[in-house]
Amino acid sequence: METPLMKQYSAIKAKYPDALLLFRVGDFYETFGDDAIKASNILGIVLTRRANGAASFVELAGFPHHSIDTYLPKLVRAGLRVAICDQLEDPKLAKKIVKRGVTELVTPGVSFNDKVLNHKENNFLASIHLSFKESGISFLDISTGEFYLTQGTNEYLDKLIQSFKPSEIIIQKNKRNQFIEEFGENYYLTSFDDWVFTEDYARDLLLKHFQTNTLKGFGVEDFNMGIIAAGASLHYLAETQHHQSANIRKISRIEEDKYVWLDKFTIRNLELLHSPNENAATLIQVIDKTISPMGSRMMRKWITMPLKIKMSIEERLNVVEYLIDNPELSEIFRENIKLIGDIERLISKVAVGRVNPREVIQLVRGLHAIEKIKDGCAVTN
Repeated sequence: METPLMKQYSAIKAKYPDALLLFRVGDFYETFGDDAIKASNILGIVLTRRANGAASFVELAGFPHHSIDTYLPKLVRAGLRVAICDQLEDPKLAKKIVKRGVTELVTPGVSFNDKVLNHKENNFLASIHLSFKESGISFLDISTGEFYLTQGTNEYLDKLIQSFKPSEIIIQKNKRNQFIEEFGENYYLTSFDDWVFTEDYARDLLLKHFQTNTLKGFGVEDFNMGIIAAGASLHYLAETQHHQSANIRKISRIEEDKYVWLDKFTIRNLELLHSPNENAATLIQVIDKTISPMGSRMMRKWITMPLKIKMSIEERLNVVEYLIDNPELSEIFRENIKLIGDIERLISKVAVGRVNPREVIQLVRGLHAIEKIKDGCAVTN
């Protein structure tokens, strides 16, 4: 016979069987059973047992609730989905057992936690709708609000995956084997039933999210396969309790003709981001002298998605040339960019109501710095 607390735990755990459940009990987050064994091994915390009724025991491992920012990233980096179950009422006011519920499901591809995220890299969640002629794909970084879609051959999609480097990929449940055959198995996969990957459902989700009657304004109206993939991403946000997503304000089409798309062998052999040789310097390590997180993320995109349109290349070089010829202005920009911090992710936190007082102060400081940068740009005009 289970105790009332363990009955409540079991009921909530049954809703999230594939996730490690962090169960708030007083001032601690507790894990039980197999979850406790996993947590103990990954986090290096003590594994004990507690009574579960008159004649049974259950494994237990926990940590203080204020240490969640220390332990949560370790669980996610170990490839686990983590369901955070909080107390939804004041224990002092509870008549019986405290009401609890999952307030967030953190996965490798869906997180706002600074300790989970790498400030120099985007954290993309990809979604793929595999079809016969053309397949659709979308990339969403919930921490910055960036949202892209396109469609094309599986060979093209594979190059996109190499460039965007998603932390997690959503696929159709019955297409898992096909995905592995086409793209390999070195990805963190999440799968849904076919009904999630239907055009009507996906289009409806996108129209409701962007509060519009058509997707023409985003230039993606006719990308049906890409729309299906993007809809699956929005479905996943709801599934992971990320109902507030006001930071996702637009969706953009990935322009195939604008970039040189590199396959995984090219990216690997040129050692753009990683090197198979120990202690070898990669291209990104050599040339990334950026002074802001946004700059680092942009540099990675520029390296893995080189421009191939002459006019676009010349526009970029003209800006570089101007800043070299005007060192005083460059220094103004440099000093103020240092003060901005990761304003891209801070604004996203504000939009979804996850910002703390310290971050608000940083945001104010960053906005003041942006004004000085704008003033510098006005002088150049």
